[in-house]
Amino acid sequence: MRDMHEGRGRGFGFPPGFPFGPGGPGGPGGFGGFAGFGAGGPGGHGHRRGGRGSRPNVRPALLALLLERPMHGYEMIQELERRTGGIWRPSPGSVYPTLQLLEDEGLIEAEVTGGRKRFTLTEAGRAEATAAAENPPWNQFSNDTMSQVQDFRDAAIGIMDALRQVGFNGTPEQRQRALEILNETKRKLYAVLADGE
Repeated sequence: MRDMHEGRGRGFGFPPGFPFGPGGPGGPGGFGGFAGFGAGGPGGHGHRRGGRGSRPNVRPALLALLLERPMHGYEMIQELERRTGGIWRPSPGSVYPTLQLLEDEGLIEAEVTGGRKRFTLTEAGRAEATAAAENPPWNQFSNDTMSQVQDFRDAAIGIMDALRQVGFNGTPEQRQRALEILNETKRKLYAVLADGE
């Protein structure tokens, strides 16, 4: 049996299209994260991780945070991720335009320090921020939801470990069988979503 670390070049020794192979998920030219949980996956950084229609509104979330203390934009992104247990990490592409809009509306003001903008509520913005803080958007993520997402991540990690083993050590026939299992699993997962519609 080959050592699982052999052949770690472009594609990590996997055939093209296979997970971690060239053009395959996790490999060069493919997507970087595991279906929905990696940094580039739909549930990774910059995307929502809840169910469909569950993405919170960025505007009240930012205002509620600024009611607590002045923050940089990136600090707010990190804080929202922390408060939702990693389920929701709004992208810079949604946060910074919203901050600019709030600044244009006179609800927040920015002070540039060290090349970074630090945002503070104005008196005009305090009323909307106070209302937002009564039921902040991150409250929609229950402990049960966060625990379930963690279970999904753990399962995803286990699946990827198994794929690595098959990819590095499996025969062509075993790899083909693994692909068939993955495709069948994908169909069943989509069927779960279809049952809920």
